[in-house]
Amino acid sequence: MKKILVPTDFSEQATIALRAAAGIARKSNAEIILLHIIDLPHETMDMIQPGYDLPEIMFFKEHAEAKLSETSLSNDLSGLTVSQILKLGRTFNEVTDVAVANNIDLIVMGSHGASGFKEFFIGSNTEKVIRTSDIPVLTIKGNDSTINFNKVIFASDFTEESTAGFEKIMTFLKLNGSVPHFLMVNTPNNFKPTHVAEQMAHVFLKQFNLENYEFSIYNDLDIEKGILNFAERIDADLIAMGTHGRKGFARLLNGSISEDLMNHSPRSIITFKL
Repeated sequence: MKKILVPTDFSEQATIALRAAAGIARKSNAEIILLHIIDLPHETMDMIQPGYDLPEIMFFKEHAEAKLSETSLSNDLSGLTVSQILKLGRTFNEVTDVAVANNIDLIVMGSHGASGFKEFFIGSNTEKVIRTSDIPVLTIKGNDSTINFNKVIFASDFTEESTAGFEKIMTFLKLNGSVPHFLMVNTPNNFKPTHVAEQMAHVFLKQFNLENYEFSIYNDLDIEKGILNFAERIDADLIAMGTHGRKGFARLLNGSISEDLMNHSPRSIITFKL
């Protein structure tokens, strides 16, 4: 892992995410790239011409540049290589664009989550990044005292489709000394006998020559509830899972378990694109 992108709005939750990213960077000798985005309405963006800045935008840019410099010099990042990027635009689009342009290996973001009408009405920039990013996204929940990645649930259906992103997550887990606890959730609509589920997992995991891991099958009404309830049962530190990144009508039809978990789970989550 060479480059970690940390979008920040300088909030408390973003600061906690930055500390988590710094811990990972120290273990992997990675560079931290701090990203702040001045999120402007479309009509304001249309007014901006090349080489010309509106006075109010200049004020926000100067303030943001000062905050980025202050953050990059904080004790949390001491001894690390840190660079800064400031963008004007729509938050989730800029995060994914910057990640691709800079060959980022991991995006680390804070999230407060949302529920009910707020979740439906305004959504979440973190949720949108999860949906659109081809790069693994680590969403940090909780406070400083809860950030560790010792006990990690890796939720999967253990199909061939899951293979592509599997190695990226395993690299992250090995880097942090995590022992993965692989989980298959059985639901009424997609129920598998225990021997079938165990055989699927065995065949899938065998190709990676893993030496130290655990495996469980958990029955619940749906996959999201199964993951949340199992995470509560074993007091997991982190949930890892793949996302299809569905958009538009397909997303409305199928939903997105990873996005729902991001909103509803009190635990940190790392997602990768299947």
